[in-house]
Amino acid sequence: MPSACDSLLDDIEDMVTSHDPTPHERQFARRSIVPRPRPRRQQLHSEMEDIDVIPGTQKIWVRTWGCSHNSSDGEYMAGQLAASGYKITENPSDADLWLLNSCTVKNPAEDHFRNSIKKAQEQNKKVVVAGCVPQAQPRTEYLKDLSVIGVQQIDRVVEVVDEAIKGHSVRLLGQKKEKGKRLGGARLDLPKIRKNPLIEIISINTGCLNACTYCKTKHARGDLASYPIEELVERARQSFQEGVCEIWLTSEDTGAYGRDIGTDLPSLLWELVKEIPEGAMLRLGMTNPPYILEHLEEMVRILQHPRVYAFLHVPVQSASDSVLMDMKREYCCADFRSVTDFLQQRVPGITIATDIICGFPGETDEDFEQTMELVRQYRFPSLFINQFYPRPGTPAAKMEQVPAHMKKQRTKELSALFHSYKPYDHKIGERQRVLVTEDSFDSQYYVAHNKFYEQVLVPKKPELKGKMVEVDIYEAGKHYMKGRPVEDAQVFTPSIAQPLQKGQVSGLPQVSLLDRLSLARSTPVFILKKAKQSEWLTEKLSNLFSCF
Repeated sequence: MPSACDSLLDDIEDMVTSHDPTPHERQFARRSIVPRPRPRRQQLHSEMEDIDVIPGTQKIWVRTWGCSHNSSDGEYMAGQLAASGYKITENPSDADLWLLNSCTVKNPAEDHFRNSIKKAQEQNKKVVVAGCVPQAQPRTEYLKDLSVIGVQQIDRVVEVVDEAIKGHSVRLLGQKKEKGKRLGGARLDLPKIRKNPLIEIISINTGCLNACTYCKTKHARGDLASYPIEELVERARQSFQEGVCEIWLTSEDTGAYGRDIGTDLPSLLWELVKEIPEGAMLRLGMTNPPYILEHLEEMVRILQHPRVYAFLHVPVQSASDSVLMDMKREYCCADFRSVTDFLQQRVPGITIATDIICGFPGETDEDFEQTMELVRQYRFPSLFINQFYPRPGTPAAKMEQVPAHMKKQRTKELSALFHSYKPYDHKIGERQRVLVTEDSFDSQYYVAHNKFYEQVLVPKKPELKGKMVEVDIYEAGKHYMKGRPVEDAQVFTPSIAQPLQKGQVSGLPQVSLLDRLSLARSTPVFILKKAKQSEWLTEKLSNLFSCF
């Protein structure tokens, strides 16, 4: 009986008939076979669909909140994106991606930032977030899955935006270090788009030496890290060569500059003033009282310099020593008075701007009255009044809070006091030299500033923009004066070069004809083919070949 394994078929070799090709014939036949490519229609169709999302071809809207340091960061990021091919637009609805550069100082600023993210997502915009909020609290729920650029990583904005355009999420939040030492941040010679082509904002350091109990910015910017003097001087020199006529120095605390690298603020300023052209001006940023006290004599001489505004922003925050102690401000009110009195006596007419926080935890009626008395005495022409907001993660947020209605009431009282006096009425009839640099908020005037950085509105005549002119003051308001240009007076041009056009990228080298020819010869054919399907590439290539 056959087993179950016994086959009813012949051996497989026996199944080959005499009509089948021999092994030799099979091998010979292979030589004439041409591989047939797989259909690529679907792949090609997909490539043509994706051509409009090639990174570098999109429109970007950049929005910045907060201080001038943040503004400078925003200008650098916009410049790098534009240099990479992206188009920077002022119309958010027209943009493909929103780059939102945040401020963490107060709750309202973060609220605006968060609402902008939500609005972008509702409009199906790509979003990249930057600035102090994501740096200080990257795990915040509403930042989940968003691309993030850290405050010291702005030189890598193109990489992050490229990936966001592709639909990827990237986070760069590291600190820049060299030989274990923390650096001031990204290089100062990066491309940038100045919001105002006449004004260059230079961050001289990042971070600070204080540990104020209410401050969230320290969580983002960290400890003091200063740029070397030679790098700052070179940046100023380049700015003037691009038509800038006013420089702002900024940081979390300009007074602390250099303490981490063995120098100080006066040393930097004396080197900078050597580079300032006649008629151009330098404005100092905020400095806390402890760090300006050591350099008062030297600062007087610098503020008297004809090309430096006699202006200093020295925040007091409160006139109560007990409140200042709870804030960990590292000075007392007498220190602030010493700075103010010394500067006012030796730099007649100097503008001292200051900040005050109303309703800090533990502030009593007596504490607040001391602050009111300080304002009555000095009648600060520029006063930044802030209602206290507890910021998450700060020691002040855990302190016993002043009731909300009391904070609001004290803010109103201080605001009413500030608006009760007019600091400029006595200047009506004066003749002043002013530097015209900006458009007024209502676009009806040009904004100029005199030696004391007081705001003077002048007629909106194009020939005055970027010029140092003489004006007669004929009207004064709370925050401004109005000046009439003196007839037949000299109009001086401080810029040593033609200013860049609005939106033009600073710091880009000129491309020679030889470089363009080399680029054209190396342009792959497939890019030329795709250019027929892409308006952006067509425009770029036509501009390129028009040079030949």
